[in-house]
Amino acid sequence: MAAAPQAPGRGSVRKTRPLTVKTSLDNPYTICWSALEREDMHFILQTLEDRFKSIGLEKIEDKKRSKKPFLKIQGRDRHSIDVGINEEVKEKKQEDNQKVSGWTSVCVRRQLAIGVNEVTRALERNELLLVLVCKSVKPVIITSHLIQLSLSRAVPACQVPRLSERISPVIGLKCVLALGFKKNTTDFVNEVKAIVPRVPSLNVPWLQDRLEDSRENSKSESLESQDKDILDTSYEDLAKHKRKLTESRQSIVLQPLKIKKLIPNPNKKRKPPRNKKTTSK
Repeated sequence: MAAAPQAPGRGSVRKTRPLTVKTSLDNPYTICWSALEREDMHFILQTLEDRFKSIGLEKIEDKKRSKKPFLKIQGRDRHSIDVGINEEVKEKKQEDNQKVSGWTSVCVRRQLAIGVNEVTRALERNELLLVLVCKSVKPVIITSHLIQLSLSRAVPACQVPRLSERISPVIGLKCVLALGFKKNTTDFVNEVKAIVPRVPSLNVPWLQDRLEDSRENSKSESLESQDKDILDTSYEDLAKHKRKLTESRQSIVLQPLKIKKLIPNPNKKRKPPRNKKTTSK
């Protein structure tokens, strides 16, 4: 007969399940978009809508191909029906080929960054003049990273309500969560100049006065005149100019983050405590 399982002794140690711990850092700062006035909102939406309509920028999508109906017919009648269906399909293809799928003007499309991913890439490469974000984005974390990116690149940015509702049907898209205007734009120069003064300044504690300094530098001389002056100046003047730039960059102060709670690692292997009997021996 098989022996019954014995109960564990008093000295035995029960194995406990390891605790699942998630390490997380709490951010003491609340970063959010600056509020846009109602008049400025209507002005931005109206100017963009009028400009897109005047240019005629629109995306044309391919229509779904019509499926052939399944018919259980035998003999000559089936052959005649197949020939008729093939002729109808050819006519529809000819009609669809007249409207080429894609953007109506590729040159204008290259001057814009449409969508959150495309705007983030353009901001990282420092290619944008203006960034507009739709307010109806959920969750908010999808576009919250654009605040720090646009401020670090000295690009004016704001959150515009009803941006996707007004502009997406004009362009021919389902939604427009973010819209950026590139530096090489020629068709939206007047619109960008009119919108930028109405954009509220962003507030990030560790990037203070970044946008104001960039606007002052943009109002200075053009790049061509600066290149001519650099060629005329001596080596000592260039060194002084570099020192001034480094001093202005050092004016940005980084504030430390506060850690809320530290939790030790429960999976860390520790040596078991020695018993008194083993030590006495």
